[in-house]
Amino acid sequence: MLTKMIRPVSFFLLFSFLLLDFTVHTAQAQIVGTNTVIAGQQDAAHRVQITSFLAREDVKQVMVQYGVDTVEAQKRVDSLSSAELIKIANSMEQLPAGGDGIGAIVGAAVLVFLVLLLTDILGFTHVFPFVTPQR
Repeated sequence: MLTKMIRPVSFFLLFSFLLLDFTVHTAQAQIVGTNTVIAGQQDAAHRVQITSFLAREDVKQVMVQYGVDTVEAQKRVDSLSSAELIKIANSMEQLPAGGDGIGAIVGAAVLVFLVLLLTDILGFTHVFPFVTPQR
């Protein structure tokens, strides 16, 4: 019985041995540039900055008011590319401390008022009753 099994088992082992891959893979070692290391560290720093901003309670409250899930926002921050991280971090640094956009709204309202006032003075519109057009 053993002699009957030796031949098929030996063919199976020979076939399995021929399927093995004996190729040698060489290592690809290269020097990592300083700029690459610095860029990686800056990305990590920007990611931490944005994550800490999203972790603040006042930011979480505003996100909840707008219907944004904080966990989903964190997942999206984790998936940002380097360029997107730099853009967001730079815009966060340029915002005034404690600013909430009221200055921009007041500035826009003043600009609209001045444009309407000028068009009233020139006679194109009649928005303000206290302005009489020049003729």
